[in-house]
Amino acid sequence: MKNYDVIVIGAGVGLNVTFKAVSSGLRVALIDKGNPGGTCLNLGCVPSKVLIFPADRIVEIREAEKLGIHAKITRVDFSALMGRMKRTISLGRKYLVNAIKNSENLDFYNEQAYFVDEYTLKIKNQTIRGKKIFISSGSRPSIPPIKGLEKVDYLTNESVLEVKKAPKSIIVVGGGSVASEYSHFFDAVGARVTVLEMGERLIASEEPEISHLLKKELSRRMEILTNASVLEVKRNKYGCAVLVKVKNKSTKEIVAEKIMIATGRKSNADFLKLGKSGIKTDNSNYIKVNDYLETNKRNIWAFGDAIGKQMFTHAGDKEAEIAWHNATSGKKIRMDFMSIPYAIFTHPQVASVGLTEAEARKDHEILVGRAKYSDIVAGDTMVEKDGFAKAIVEKKTGKILGFHIIGPYASHIIQEVVNAVVNKNTVDYITNSMHTFPSLSELIPQALDNLS
Repeated sequence: MKNYDVIVIGAGVGLNVTFKAVSSGLRVALIDKGNPGGTCLNLGCVPSKVLIFPADRIVEIREAEKLGIHAKITRVDFSALMGRMKRTISLGRKYLVNAIKNSENLDFYNEQAYFVDEYTLKIKNQTIRGKKIFISSGSRPSIPPIKGLEKVDYLTNESVLEVKKAPKSIIVVGGGSVASEYSHFFDAVGARVTVLEMGERLIASEEPEISHLLKKELSRRMEILTNASVLEVKRNKYGCAVLVKVKNKSTKEIVAEKIMIATGRKSNADFLKLGKSGIKTDNSNYIKVNDYLETNKRNIWAFGDAIGKQMFTHAGDKEAEIAWHNATSGKKIRMDFMSIPYAIFTHPQVASVGLTEAEARKDHEILVGRAKYSDIVAGDTMVEKDGFAKAIVEKKTGKILGFHIIGPYASHIIQEVVNAVVNKNTVDYITNSMHTFPSLSELIPQALDNLS
């Protein structure tokens, strides 16, 4: 048996802890059956955004006529788009592999591991034990039990990266961030897109008016069916046929060349046989942690997708930082899950931080402020008529409880609010600051000035 000071399970956000432990002179074991970089680099954020950036440019060209510009796209080189995406992944992966190889006192086990006892793991024929263990085992696509689905060559956020040729048509099952982003991408490269969402609206966790506008805008480019249950999938000469039941409507069949399943994520923790270690999980197999990211077992922490809280890379990075701090410092700090922002890179973009209006009203007396992009000069020059920002503020204290944006560059302009929320600042922190005129940053104080 090999003994380590630190064992890290997961080479995604787990690398943050790995390199901190190595730099502290500790003997470290890093375990991951996949490629270094985790979901984000290899299968998620990075490749999808490399593809979505040109998709944004395509849609902007299509919409340029509203600015008096008459432009035409003569060809989209799908192979070039996919090639650039793969090169980006390869370069990032190469960098991490070299960093791991060149780290002293670090053993990388590129295999599946599982617990055989407390603080003890089995990797093939090797058994290792750690004084401190950090689990960031990640997640994988959750595939619903749809009749006939296993008989078709369906895509997920993982296999979609291997597509060689742009499909002429595609059905996307799901209405969350992955579904919305890839629907945007495939429409941009010329596919006829149909989105099937079981719930009442897209991005169900968002403000209803943002979900409504997102559906309205995307529906200009594709067919979106909400309250739609997929009953069966069949193979046919065109690719596949999907039998769909839409609420209060008759059953219909939709035919497409490809089908993509984007119905959420599931925990990878089941591979670890956590029962042998005594680590507790919830009903969905996500690892239970407290606000300090401690599991129920002393000297074992978990973070990232493994805990199923806020499944974003930036959240996992922050959680890793806090887990390491709490493992090595005498004074522990809590993870603030309420201040985690997120963005959905559709067209238009969506970005949010904090509570929705409905969530805030449960425990607070609030003020709500709204501003449209067209209310500010920068938004007006873009001919952005419908995008808007929405602020939720605690009436008594002026504390910002939530902020939500839909429109151009939402993922960029939300950051000012994120900084205020993280630092527990009030509305005055933003409204008393000068904002460059004319810029989209003015959207933030404009919404806060309209509180009522």
